[in-house]
Amino acid sequence: MTVLRRNDYGPLDRPGADWRPRLTVSVVIPAHGHQDKLDVTLASLAAQSYPSSLVEVVVVDDGTEPPLRLPDLRPESTRIVAPLPGGWASAHATNSGVAQSDGEVVLRLDSDMLVYDDHVESQLRWHHAADYLAVLGHKRFVDYRAGDLDPVDVFEAVRAGKAASLYDRAEPQWIEQIIDATAGLREADHRAFRVLVGASFSVHRSMFDASGGMDADVLLGSDTVFGYRLHQAGALFVPDEDSSAWHLGPRQIASRGDLAKAYRRPRIANRVPELDLKRPRANRSWDTPLADVVVASGDGVESCVDGLLTGSVRDVRVTVTGDWPEQHTGRHAPLDDPHFSARNLQEAFEGEARVRFAAEAEPDRGVPYRIDVPAGAEPGPEAVRTLVDYANEHRLGLLEVELPQGVVRLERAAAAARAAHLEASVADVWGAESVSEGPLVAAFAPDSGAGDAGGGRERGLGPLRRAVRRGLGR
Repeated sequence: MTVLRRNDYGPLDRPGADWRPRLTVSVVIPAHGHQDKLDVTLASLAAQSYPSSLVEVVVVDDGTEPPLRLPDLRPESTRIVAPLPGGWASAHATNSGVAQSDGEVVLRLDSDMLVYDDHVESQLRWHHAADYLAVLGHKRFVDYRAGDLDPVDVFEAVRAGKAASLYDRAEPQWIEQIIDATAGLREADHRAFRVLVGASFSVHRSMFDASGGMDADVLLGSDTVFGYRLHQAGALFVPDEDSSAWHLGPRQIASRGDLAKAYRRPRIANRVPELDLKRPRANRSWDTPLADVVVASGDGVESCVDGLLTGSVRDVRVTVTGDWPEQHTGRHAPLDDPHFSARNLQEAFEGEARVRFAAEAEPDRGVPYRIDVPAGAEPGPEAVRTLVDYANEHRLGLLEVELPQGVVRLERAAAAARAAHLEASVADVWGAESVSEGPLVAAFAPDSGAGDAGGGRERGLGPLRRAVRRGLGR
């Protein structure tokens, strides 16, 4: 399988005109009301160039009264299903549709999309080249009123390859600016996932499962959270601009923008650590921390953990690993306890919700970074931020800082997930570096003589670049 680096899909060998489609695809359409729009969507899907024998369409009727019905003009294998018990809204309906479908690729489509004849085929070409892509379908928003379109006319136009002629004015997507500014996302940083929007995207079923699916607790904005989940699972994001679609009507955020943004902001902030506009740099903790920091028990561990907790990055979770004694249940001599030090350490952080004790650290696929810190390190107030900023500026999947007390190790979870999927190294898929002097060392060992870590990134990064001892695949 092709090993792609960061979000650069340029080396990918996408099938050409003489390809032979083989992957089955489930087009999952969550729907609530608007039978007229659904009829248009299904008419356009009935005219797709991708082999109909490889396509199934699953419409999830999310509580419409009266229930939605299947029109006569629709793809051969189309059915309406009910959402699974225990939830409602788009994300839950999407998960329900995926669970009740069989395709090797899942293409999630809004129920108000008029897609071009090669919309499905164009996305599926990418999935035939690699199974860890998240492909974003292109679309434009248009004015639409019920009755504007006859499904039969839509079918004929799409089948003739003339879907583009059905409208001549359209509203561009905001994500196009990001795509254009990053060479089609090939030069995008670790936030490429933010362009994934729910109207049309596709992923291999294995990638959908690896991500954990959509977050059904988020009623609006679940596509952004799902994009982040895919990123954490190792996905690479591809904007498919070889085909398009008409979105029938304006974006919801355009009609009730302030309220929609107000709803999304805290919910995305709690789940997606690295969208700064959503997560204020305030002195608070979040459900999903920026980093899981692991410190093995040893001399100096209490001071080390204190330094991490009082740093400028508050949203960290610290796991202290070691052999921890069970709680006393009866009379005992506390001063003669063979586990005196371990119990004292646990008591010292009993009230700190960000600290936990375990035999080993359990991985959390939702957290962007795992940082291992030796117990004897002395992290300064900017230690975590400096480490993360450097890794992001240099787009690294692995960063090691060699201290007199041991090695500080940052690993990007998204890079580790893709490396595991491809049976490759993190250096191969995202790049790695190791440094042994300079501001990063000083940030964790102020007495090392490595330089003034408090001097700011602008002054510190120049010497740090010169101090890089080896590049492991940048």
